[in-house]
Amino acid sequence: MSHLNQPFTFKSLSLRNRIVMPPMCQYSVEAKDGKPNAWHDVHYISRAVGGTGLIIMEMTDVEPDGRISNYDLGLWSDEQVPAFARVIDGVHRYGAKIGIQIAHAGRKAENAEVPVGPSALRYSEKYKQPRAMTTDEVRAMVGKFGDAARRAVAAGVDTIELHGAHGYLIHQFHSPSINNRDDEYGRERWRFGVEVVKAVKAQLPSDMPLLMRISAIEYVDDGYDIDYAIEMARHYRDAGVDIFNVSSGGEGPAGKRKPGNYPGYQVPFARQIKDELGVPVIACGSLDDPKLAQSVVANGDADLVAVGRGMLNDPYWAAHAIRATGGDKNGLLPRQYDRIV
Repeated sequence: MSHLNQPFTFKSLSLRNRIVMPPMCQYSVEAKDGKPNAWHDVHYISRAVGGTGLIIMEMTDVEPDGRISNYDLGLWSDEQVPAFARVIDGVHRYGAKIGIQIAHAGRKAENAEVPVGPSALRYSEKYKQPRAMTTDEVRAMVGKFGDAARRAVAAGVDTIELHGAHGYLIHQFHSPSINNRDDEYGRERWRFGVEVVKAVKAQLPSDMPLLMRISAIEYVDDGYDIDYAIEMARHYRDAGVDIFNVSSGGEGPAGKRKPGNYPGYQVPFARQIKDELGVPVIACGSLDDPKLAQSVVANGDADLVAVGRGMLNDPYWAAHAIRATGGDKNGLLPRQYDRIV
């Protein structure tokens, strides 16, 4: 029996299996208008054809200066909705469910003339000097996340993921190493994230789950650890997050503590958050080996597994992994490809 091939249901989200394609920036918007194009059609729809249960579209930004680069996706305008709806409809046609990761790069916005963040602290010497947002700008940014969520729902998504990891804006606010504000968004570092969660949740159908990607630990010297992340995630859960996608790092150049370079190194973080908070979690981080991915689900370490590089290498990774772990080959791929299964 393949545990990867077991269906998963939470609220209105019903997945055919436990395999997730995580958001991975493609930097492929041609007109710099934030709209997905033919590349994104092929990139996402081919993974739906390949048997993936849930596809999460790459980091999609709430304003032009919130992009990592000018070639990133965006949902800051109603005019962008039809292009997203086209991709989403195509994914649905082949049996997968799809969400969008909504975000703002903050101080890591490389093409913004003057990046913004919670504080005027540069990511590294290779990045531009950011400007600290005013309190009114922070409040307005919360609204922009809500507006982007409304557009994602209009485009037909099955779920939304907020990017609270890897050193982007929400992470910047809840990180003690980055946020040195003296207003309410500094005194309560997760306040911005909590307000974003509530603003986004207000735009979702009542039965649509909200996902959030978080970094469970930081690697900069004096960065936070798993205990801080659990307390932070508790606030987000109570505000409305249903499922956590558990990653780590990205807030700055690593110090004495280094990220792992072995398969499954982030799985223990996912398990601890799952156990402490009693919520479903997605594990990620070098889970390309089907047997390893299967063990994560079978052991109860996570409810879902996200495989990024494996799917870049093989659009049919999901079908091949299910077959390699003893799953029923029937229905893994469209009938046109039955001969290769």
